[in-house]
Amino acid sequence: MMSSLRRSLPLCLLVAALISACGKDEAAKQGGPGGRNSGPVPVVVETVREQDWTDSLRALGTVHAREAVTVTAKVSETVQQVHFDSGQQVARGAPLVTLSGQQQLAALASAEAALKEAEQLYARQAQLANQQLIARASLDAQRATRDAARAQVAQIRANLSDRVIRAPFAGVLGIRQVSPGALVTPGTAIATLDDIARVYVDFPVPETELAEVAPGQALTGRVGTYGDRVFDGTVDTVSARLDAVSRAATVRGDFANPERALKPGMLVEVSLARGIRPALVVPEIAVQQIGSETFVWRVKADDSVEKANVVVGGRVPGKVMLKDGVKAGERIVTEGVGKLQAGAKIAAGRADAAPAGAAK
Repeated sequence: MMSSLRRSLPLCLLVAALISACGKDEAAKQGGPGGRNSGPVPVVVETVREQDWTDSLRALGTVHAREAVTVTAKVSETVQQVHFDSGQQVARGAPLVTLSGQQQLAALASAEAALKEAEQLYARQAQLANQQLIARASLDAQRATRDAARAQVAQIRANLSDRVIRAPFAGVLGIRQVSPGALVTPGTAIATLDDIARVYVDFPVPETELAEVAPGQALTGRVGTYGDRVFDGTVDTVSARLDAVSRAATVRGDFANPERALKPGMLVEVSLARGIRPALVVPEIAVQQIGSETFVWRVKADDSVEKANVVVGGRVPGKVMLKDGVKAGERIVTEGVGKLQAGAKIAAGRADAAPAGAAK
């Protein structure tokens, strides 16, 4: 047994020596004595400065017709004639559907005859009253009869006008819903009518961005259907109320649509260009996003770093505008951020970069 132990002892010593050597190498790699983390981390540092900043507020909106209505019947009657086709452009007041009105025509003829007789009788009695041959009360009674006959004629004519359904405004008709001979009742849909020579695009704007949105500002819109084609518009209205859940207000944009390319219900990517204003702008690579946390590495006076949670106000390629979290004059790490942890010492690889030009 002792002989066996003597033979295995050199092997054990060799294994122990190998393990010790590997441990030293690993310790060096992990930041132990002589490791890479034992000294300052090489990074690039830049001072936060205020710069001119301009960007665009982007949102998704929905197209709405400037005027939209479902044309319906007002009375119960049979369709006598249809004057339009589906998708037709019509002018204001154009007849769309004529309903049968034979009974009303007969009633109108009777009422007009009664009115004629009442007017003739009133004229004769007026002459007699001027000659003081009849009492004024008789003339007043005949005047009332004449006026009632006039009102009856006007009522029947109004009923007859309801037998011709007209376009309330100029626009494009939708799919026709009735045919000649069909019985319609009040509320029966005839067709939809949309005025889309100009359209509205409604889109949400967060509460934090509303201060920079006002009527008259220029808008551009893009629709996936038309690729890179750009539609120009302006801000028409900013809603007076915010949604209690999203904390956003609805903004309405007004877009010219002479070719009727924008149709109600389309999804539009809206861009609102905001004016040049001073802001704190940092390189995009300096801003870290981990889960719901957005931060930069801020350099303290002793050349160690700490996390500074920031609020991003806008982005353009390569640049980020910060609304909160850092101040002008503070230093942040712009390169080498992946090697940092809170409290780590840093060594700037070069001097602060010169102030970047205005973001475009």
